[in-house]
Amino acid sequence: MNALLSVSDKTGIVELARGLHALGVRLISTGGTAKLLASEGLPVTEVAEITGFPEMLDGRVKTLHPKVHGGLLARRDLPEHVQALKTHGIDTIDLLVVNLYPFEKTVATPGCTLEDAIENIDIGGPAMVRSAAKNWKDVAVLTDAAQYEPVLQELRSAGKLSDQTRFALCVAAFNRISDYDGAIRDYLSSLKEGGTRALFGAQANGRFVKVQDLRYGENPHQQAAFYRDLYPAPGSLVMAKQLQGKELSYNNIADADAAWECVKSFDAPACVIVKHANPCGVALGKDPLEAYSKAFKTDPTSAFGGIIALNRPLDGAAAQAVARQFVEVLMAPAFAPEALEVFKAKANVRLLQIELPPGGKSDWENGRNMMDVKRVGSGLLMQTADNRELTLAELKVVTQKQPTPEQLRDLLFAWKVAKYVKSNAIVFCKDGMTLGVGAGQMSRIDSARIAGIKAGNAGLSLAGSVVASDAFFPFRDGLDVVVDAGAACVAQPGGSMRDDEVIAAANERGVAMVFTGVRHFRH
Repeated sequence: MNALLSVSDKTGIVELARGLHALGVRLISTGGTAKLLASEGLPVTEVAEITGFPEMLDGRVKTLHPKVHGGLLARRDLPEHVQALKTHGIDTIDLLVVNLYPFEKTVATPGCTLEDAIENIDIGGPAMVRSAAKNWKDVAVLTDAAQYEPVLQELRSAGKLSDQTRFALCVAAFNRISDYDGAIRDYLSSLKEGGTRALFGAQANGRFVKVQDLRYGENPHQQAAFYRDLYPAPGSLVMAKQLQGKELSYNNIADADAAWECVKSFDAPACVIVKHANPCGVALGKDPLEAYSKAFKTDPTSAFGGIIALNRPLDGAAAQAVARQFVEVLMAPAFAPEALEVFKAKANVRLLQIELPPGGKSDWENGRNMMDVKRVGSGLLMQTADNRELTLAELKVVTQKQPTPEQLRDLLFAWKVAKYVKSNAIVFCKDGMTLGVGAGQMSRIDSARIAGIKAGNAGLSLAGSVVASDAFFPFRDGLDVVVDAGAACVAQPGGSMRDDEVIAAANERGVAMVFTGVRHFRH
């Protein structure tokens, strides 16, 4: 049995080579890999000895040779192929171990030039991988260090690799080549004159890995599956570990993402309850119990069967409180043993443990280029994430009455919540707690009325509350509705032709109003 090892990332390659050598496998290698194996005392044959041709052009040409590709592509079940190998003195290659030049890592490095990128486009590696993968019935191809140990174990126990294993390796190899080529296309199609990169390239190549098949989609007659990014960001829902509960559904995942994205945006202990993609209760507290208790009060009716997310570890006290309601999914960075014990009695509740992003901030704050995408008929809409954070200094008071420090603090809280509510969005808040949420209406005034109705149904007073509106009030009527309900301070982006009319109405009603200069439509 002959194995050709040629890797850029040397992780685990010495251990693999030792294991293969112990099994009597002949080791063939190239360049730096061959030198490394030889320095470790392993017998290795250089590819140049096989081909009779030296590496040249700074290593650009070394494996592009019939004695390499013939050994990979020859079918052992075809006599004419076997005879051709004998005629031309070509040995079979039964195992190929290749990982590619680090193109993705190179172009992600600040200051990467086009020349740097081009030099890290692998040619011989992908060619060999494709040859070996095409001939998977006779050749096993390893493209990831995670495959080394399982392959060694199977060779040790069975003496050969099964058809099932070789086919799985083949699929992984073609996926790796596709991802690699996609990264090259993404980079090259994004280049602008002068070497800078466009945020949106001339071509978009999605690269996703299936996490699981789902029972169905939004409705039982729809089929569905859940995929993750090839390189998922820390703190994303796809990184969650399910500790217990039923299988996640399509709607569970969509709602859980909405809840998690919202709750992880807060620095203080927070709880977010989501129903049908909208926050129905959000609150801050001194601990998870207080945050949950306040969030639940906003809309106990909608919270039934909702998705709950906390940005602090769930302790036993908070678990006891949550367990009193019907919840579909409960998310937290960690679960105390007492909390897990509480939910043992509720085996169907899905518990998801997700680590917060580094620093507790959302992914975009850690320098990640996050994109939102939405399918339309035969097309794709793509945009940068709505990651605009608002600071206290950016609030522009436009009324005679000035907001109090407490109102300003609540306005920032309400504004952050409004970003995660479907438009048109109206959010009443006070003391770090939502009081009424109006979402997804065609008219902003209807969202305002609904938010007031919701608060009334929950028995919550809106007197002295603050309101955030995700977009401007086009007329004064929306402002009048929220003030009639009890609002004492309002935040809105501004920018309407009738801003002066709305400001005058706020002065007439004796309430404070600030402009944010930022809109947060969420469709």
